[in-house]
Amino acid sequence: MPIGLIALALGGFGIGLTEFGIVGLLPEVADDFDVSEAVAGYLISGYALSVAVGAVALTAAVARFDRKKVLTGLMVLFVVGNLISAVAPTYELLMVGRVVAALCHGAFFGVGAVVASDMVAENKKASAIALMFGGLTAANVLGVPLGTFVGQQFGWRATFWAITVIGVIALIGIQVLVPQTAPPGQTSLRGELAVFRRGQVWVSLVLSILAFGGVIGGYTYIAFTLTEVSGFATSTVPWLLVLFGVGTFIGNFVGGKAADKSLNAALTGIMAVLTVILAAFALTAENKVATIVSLLLMGTIGLAAAPGLMVRIMKYAQDAPTMASGANVAAFNVGNALGAWLGGMTIAAGFGFVSPLWVGAGLALAGLVVVAGGSLGRRSAAATDASVSAAPRAEKVEAGV
Repeated sequence: MPIGLIALALGGFGIGLTEFGIVGLLPEVADDFDVSEAVAGYLISGYALSVAVGAVALTAAVARFDRKKVLTGLMVLFVVGNLISAVAPTYELLMVGRVVAALCHGAFFGVGAVVASDMVAENKKASAIALMFGGLTAANVLGVPLGTFVGQQFGWRATFWAITVIGVIALIGIQVLVPQTAPPGQTSLRGELAVFRRGQVWVSLVLSILAFGGVIGGYTYIAFTLTEVSGFATSTVPWLLVLFGVGTFIGNFVGGKAADKSLNAALTGIMAVLTVILAAFALTAENKVATIVSLLLMGTIGLAAAPGLMVRIMKYAQDAPTMASGANVAAFNVGNALGAWLGGMTIAAGFGFVSPLWVGAGLALAGLVVVAGGSLGRRSAAATDASVSAAPRAEKVEAGV
């Protein structure tokens, strides 16, 4: 794999740490600003919604510019946002910092996915994207537990200071390691937006929303589940999150390999297994051993769909891949926001701290219906199971729908 993918993974690591690093610190943030658990959770859903806006708006604005320069500018925005979060004296200003940092997220992964896929052969695109997303999963393996530990020991602000430093390092890495990219085609904004008239593009977006909504629906309030339901001490939460992170790291690369072999089969299997795991977790959360196993399995399946979902939408939008991949990242984060919001609603309604896991299982099941059993799933089955090399033929089929 090209060395430039390492730089993209480094940027993904910093961004992933910003998105998920606060998960283990929600209790501390809630206490510091005297807000409820559900309101503290809005720092995650608010971030996700900002990602969704930035993924479409910023991607549209930068689609025709040099991609390496775009990635550099986005990392600068990322550093500024985390700096605001680190010094925020109020909950509202912390939310502002989260929003600013989030604006770069969608466009970074959208542009980065195109750059990564352009670096390799057709039959390795999902694996290349998986390597870029490997930075995101590494943030779960190393960054999130470590960030939680640092926040618990030195205050949650220390975590944001550390993320700011990581952002600067990532910025330098992109400048040094990412090769100069070929200029994007001279397409108009109208031409870029035309991909949203294609049914298969919307199938991909719906699948992304449900897949990530299922994972984040269960994960956002996991610190409360571990301490209030499973009975673990607060000090053990960072180390328990390592299990989830290790799982995501494994699942991301396995999912990429599986998607390179058979895209539709991989996505169907992932959604089915995710549904079962989340439901089983909810049923056994009071058992510590079962909780440990469930965390690992939940992480393994959690991000496994991401490479395949990115490849899927770019297959059906080859003439505007940057806009399509940016929109897909937006869909990921709409799913994040949806899962976190629904999970918070169930907790606020008094259904307990396992209720977000049931929310996640329900969303994952809906995704399985779409990809395998629903009307949209039946329409896409034949095309999505084709190899990446058959994309031009699939484009012709889609054009006739």
